[in-house]
Amino acid sequence: MGEEVGRTTYNREQRREYRRKVQLCLDVFETMLARSNFDCDRRLTGMEIECNLVDADYQPAMSNRLVLDAIADPAYQTELGAYNIEFNVPPRPLPGHTGLALEAEVRASLNHAETKANSGGAHIVMIGILPTLMPEHLTDGWMSESTRYAALNASIFRARGEDIPINIAGPEPLTWHAASIAPESACTSMQLHLQVSPADFPANWNAAQILAGPQLALAANSPFFFGHQLWSETRIELFTQSTDTRPEELISQGVRPRVWFGERWITSIVDLFRENLRYFPSLLPEVSAEDPVAELAAGRSPQLSELRLHNGTVYRWNRPVYDVVNGRPHLRLENRVLPAGPTVVDMLANSAFYYGALRSMSEADRPLWTQMSFAAAHENFLAAARYGMDARLHWPGLGEVTTQELVLDTLLPMAQEGLRRWGVDAEVRDRFLGVIQGRAETGCNGARWQVSTVRSLQDRGLARPAALAEMLQRYCEYMHANEPVHTWPT
Repeated sequence: MGEEVGRTTYNREQRREYRRKVQLCLDVFETMLARSNFDCDRRLTGMEIECNLVDADYQPAMSNRLVLDAIADPAYQTELGAYNIEFNVPPRPLPGHTGLALEAEVRASLNHAETKANSGGAHIVMIGILPTLMPEHLTDGWMSESTRYAALNASIFRARGEDIPINIAGPEPLTWHAASIAPESACTSMQLHLQVSPADFPANWNAAQILAGPQLALAANSPFFFGHQLWSETRIELFTQSTDTRPEELISQGVRPRVWFGERWITSIVDLFRENLRYFPSLLPEVSAEDPVAELAAGRSPQLSELRLHNGTVYRWNRPVYDVVNGRPHLRLENRVLPAGPTVVDMLANSAFYYGALRSMSEADRPLWTQMSFAAAHENFLAAARYGMDARLHWPGLGEVTTQELVLDTLLPMAQEGLRRWGVDAEVRDRFLGVIQGRAETGCNGARWQVSTVRSLQDRGLARPAALAEMLQRYCEYMHANEPVHTWPT
C-alpha cells in the first residue's frame, strides 16, 4: 500500500497549501538533480507481488487482517481490498546466481504465508483478477481498514460527482456501474523496481514504455471479471476505468486519465513529475511539516513527501520513484505492467525478460524510441492487453508482427544479451528465459490457460460459476507445483 494519511477530507486552505508545497518539492528536486547527489552505486532491483485470498470454495475471503496477523511478517501488508495482501521482496542486485536464490526465497516465504493463511481457512492466490469475484462481493466489507483508501475513495467520487461506469468490450462485454473504487481492488499485479541514476533514467523509461506491449502480451493473466470473458489482460482496462476521476464532459474535452500510459518520450525524469503537477489535481492533499529547502541547505536529503504522495496517485504503467534510504536519496523506475502469477517461476521469468531486454534497449547506439512513435508504443500496449498472445505488434524495421515472432526472433536474444551485460550467470539466464521461450512457442500464457480450462469444463456440463471455481482450484494446485503455465494441462 502507499503511505498512510491522517484524514479523509480536506478543506480549501489545505489544498492551496499542498499545491504550494508540492511545487516547492519539485523545485528542490530539480536542484538535487543538478547537484547529482543520488545513490546509484549499485543498481538494485525489487519486487512487489499483490495476492488474493480465497476460502475453501475458492470464493473471495475478506480476511486480510486476520491473515496478516497470522503471518506476522512486515514484508506482507494490506492492499485496497480486504481480500488482498501484498508481499514486498527485499531489494537486491541482479548479477550472478541471485535469480535462483530469489526463486527459492520467494517460494519459501509464500509457502510459509500460505500455511499461516490456512490456519484461518484462507488460501493465497497469485493471479491478475480473481475469476470468482462477483458484484455481490464488492458491496459491503470489501475495503481494507485504512484512512488512505477511504480518502482516495472519497476524493475520486468527489471529483466525479457520480458513479463510475465500467464498460469493457470482449467476447462477453460487461456494462456495470460502481458506487465506489471497489473494482480497483480486483486488479492484482507484480511490480518490478530498478534503481537507476538520473542520467540513465530517461533511456530506461523510454525503453520500458516500448517494452510494455510485448511484456503484457507474454504475461497476460486476467481474462475474467464478474464472470465475463473480456480482455486477455482485463486488469489494464478495469484499473483505468475504476479510478477515473473524469465525468463524461471532461473525457470529451481530452482531460487525461489518472491511469496513464503517457503521451511522449522524455529527456529527463523531471518531465514526468512536471506532467503530474500540470495535468492532475491532488487527490490526497496531505501537508507535511518538512521544509525541503531548509533540509537541503542543512546537507540532508529531504523526504519531499508532497511530491511523492502526489506521484503515488498518478497511476503510470511505468512510474518514476524518488525515495530516501538511510539518509541517501535514489531514483527508481517502477514497472507496473505485469499481472501477478501464475507461478513464482513464471513471474521471475517475466522479470528476467524485462530486466534483460530493458538493459539492451536502453544502451542501444540507435535507440528504438528514435525510430518509433510514442503512439505506436501505446497502441501495442492496448493491443497486448486486449489480445494477449494473439496481439499483432508494430516494431521498427519489422512492421506489424505476431507476438510470437517478435519475442522469439528479436526480444529473447535482446534479453539474453542484456542479462549477460548485467553479469547474470548462464544457468539463471537459461532457466528463466527458457520459460519465456516455451511460453512464446506454445502460445500459452495464464490468460489462455484460464480460458481454455473454463471452456473445457463448460463443455463437460459445468455452469460458468462452477467452472470458474473448478478452474481456480486447479490453478492453485499448479501454482504451488511451480511448473511454468505453458506446461499446465487443461
